[in-house]
Amino acid sequence: MSMIRDLRDAVRPVSRQRSQSAYAYDTTRDPRTVSAVVDCAVYKNGRRVTERMDSADAMRRVRAEGGFAWIGLHEPTEAEFAGIAKEFGLHPLAVEDAVQAHQRPKLEPYDGSLFTVFKTIHYVEHAELTATSEVVETGEVMCFTGRDFIITVRHGGQGSLRSLRHRLESEPELLAKGPSAVLHAIADQIVDSYLTVADAVQNDIDEVETDVFSPGGSQGRRGGDASRVYQLKREVLEFKRAVAPLLRPMQLLSERPMRYVDSEIQKYFRDVADHVARVHEQVVSFDELLNSILQANLAQATVAQNEDMRKITSWAAIFAVPTMIAGVYGMNFDYMPELHWRFGYPMTLAATLAICVVMHRGFRRNGWL
Repeated sequence: MSMIRDLRDAVRPVSRQRSQSAYAYDTTRDPRTVSAVVDCAVYKNGRRVTERMDSADAMRRVRAEGGFAWIGLHEPTEAEFAGIAKEFGLHPLAVEDAVQAHQRPKLEPYDGSLFTVFKTIHYVEHAELTATSEVVETGEVMCFTGRDFIITVRHGGQGSLRSLRHRLESEPELLAKGPSAVLHAIADQIVDSYLTVADAVQNDIDEVETDVFSPGGSQGRRGGDASRVYQLKREVLEFKRAVAPLLRPMQLLSERPMRYVDSEIQKYFRDVADHVARVHEQVVSFDELLNSILQANLAQATVAQNEDMRKITSWAAIFAVPTMIAGVYGMNFDYMPELHWRFGYPMTLAATLAICVVMHRGFRRNGWL
């Protein structure tokens, strides 16, 4: 068995390697089905009655003694998840979504379970917002909620549920409500993280807005602000894709009687739905504000280009005067005005300079120079 485990760890990609604590299960059944399990426990009357154990043993104990099982997995493969899916009778379509990931937030009822998908959002700290800065990272948490079990499947490096499990274990009166209490706690934690990310993104937008509208801000960058705004807009769009589709599922959980969701817990989903609506409004306003900032930045760039063109045109008109006069007197004609006059040359230079000065003052007065 040790050789099998070593061989499995050797061929698994580095990104899928886990700590030794994640393998502290009984692997005598099928080592392929437990490597992705982060934690598996049975809860009765809101209290944890087992340490980490095999999913099949957990379900057997639940059916014999009551309570519910909570199984947490991280990026399982199809082979790793097959045993658990068969044990709990999960629908093949939901299992396929849970394994492949990259799903939009949704709520789908199946016979025997309620399948829910959440997008996790993490704000990426950066010293300065640039045209290539990554602002948000996304992941996924998928939940299979049944009568006596809840299975959580997490994808991505963010959105760990370990601290949430510990917090719920310290509140047995809440866990006594069953798997739907865990589902609500997961939804509440993820949506609360949306609020935190929204505040951080707001700071980035304020920074860009200040730079764009500050005197000399956009002129000094020459398109740099537009690149930053566009990059920030792409990140906000990623944020929007996580929040907008979650509105309807949270409304359904809070408004309609749902199988496997306790009626008392359903009331708490109203608060989660309100928070989702609030974040959605913020994200939509971010998108609209960034559109306005981008348009203002492009308008400023156009105005700056027009000012440059006016300056170039003004100086070209001024230099055209001595060029024309020099061109006239450079012709080889015998009868030229003041050609043999002693003061003709300095008079011509003085006239040329005077005309240039008058034109320069005129352009300055009109704001072209």
